[in-house]
Amino acid sequence: MKEIKHIFEPNPLACGQAVVAMLTSTDVYEVIELAGTDRETTLKDMKALLLHFGFKLSPERKQVQNVSELSDIALLSLETPKCWHWSLYVSGKVYDPEYGVLDNFPASNRKYFWEIT
Repeated sequence: MKEIKHIFEPNPLACGQAVVAMLTSTDVYEVIELAGTDRETTLKDMKALLLHFGFKLSPERKQVQNVSELSDIALLSLETPKCWHWSLYVSGKVYDPEYGVLDNFPASNRKYFWEIT
């Protein structure tokens, strides 16, 4: 896996597009165009975007408490104090489109992930 370049979401609703852009080294505005929206993305949207770039998600989401439980590359769905939020985990780091590069999850009540292959 190549090194991930962190990308901040271009607006408060485009976290999914920013996650795909980081994982695929694609311009976030190109991902927005592919998604057909600069607003919230659903799991179905995320699966389609990732498949477009040759990635797949594991069939089931898993709840997680600690980053040590994550696979090497994972799509995170986090219930933050503001909203549900997409984030990316790669080899020990959380690449969050709102909060930056972190060693742990941003403040979240519930945390889920899908392995990315």
